[in-house]
Amino acid sequence: ASSNHCRVIANLACSLDIPCLIISPDEEEQETINRKFMKFFNAEIFVCPVSEVSKTIDDNMQRLSNEGYNPYFIMGGGHGNLGTRAYVDCFEEILEYEKETDIKFDYIFHASGTGTTQSGLICGKLMNNSDVHIVGISIARRCPYGRNVVMNSIIDYLGDKYSLEQYEKSLDFIDDYVLDGYGCANDEILKIISEQMRINGMPLNKTYTGKAFWGMTEYIKKNDIKHKNILFINTGGAPLFFDDLGNLE
Repeated sequence: ASSNHCRVIANLACSLDIPCLIISPDEEEQETINRKFMKFFNAEIFVCPVSEVSKTIDDNMQRLSNEGYNPYFIMGGGHGNLGTRAYVDCFEEILEYEKETDIKFDYIFHASGTGTTQSGLICGKLMNNSDVHIVGISIARRCPYGRNVVMNSIIDYLGDKYSLEQYEKSLDFIDDYVLDGYGCANDEILKIISEQMRINGMPLNKTYTGKAFWGMTEYIKKNDIKHKNILFINTGGAPLFFDDLGNLE
């Protein structure tokens, strides 16, 4: 359970005194800082094989109903239009920042995981008729699956307000830096995490933001991007930095 989303939901549920049950795939053996936080917030963590996540969710929803609870299911990763809307709002905050500072960004880079961040930013771009180039650096998923997930979220949110051609043109999902998949890193990623913390005080992590930041630097070199205003969105997950700390130099 390295999920930032699960940690935040567990924290919110605790603050509202609502019981929280987290379904976690057993692919993660490490006791992460996020998992420790979830336990600190009194969340119940139910571990199951990845292949049985869907059934486990259904079984537990039924069990809780039978026990007299009124369970509410929150999809992992903030999927759905509410999650997309959050990054539409984020894009509009970026536009406000541009007005205040008289800076116009040419590129926006970010970690693309389950797709909500990228779909929201692209929806915000289209709704505001912006020409900024949004580049999602995939941290796990390959094309075409990863790209299709983002596309489906865009269509779910905007429907037929824009043409499919506009959607396709706006979606830049880069899977060149996935390495061996989710949570996998190399020495270059660990070096970048160390550098950014020492120089800018910015905690990145090898699973999401550190991999995306490395992917961004490689993309910039590969495409010979120069003299452009570039924004990297640090999508958070500071606790994961401390999971990596022992491996940093």
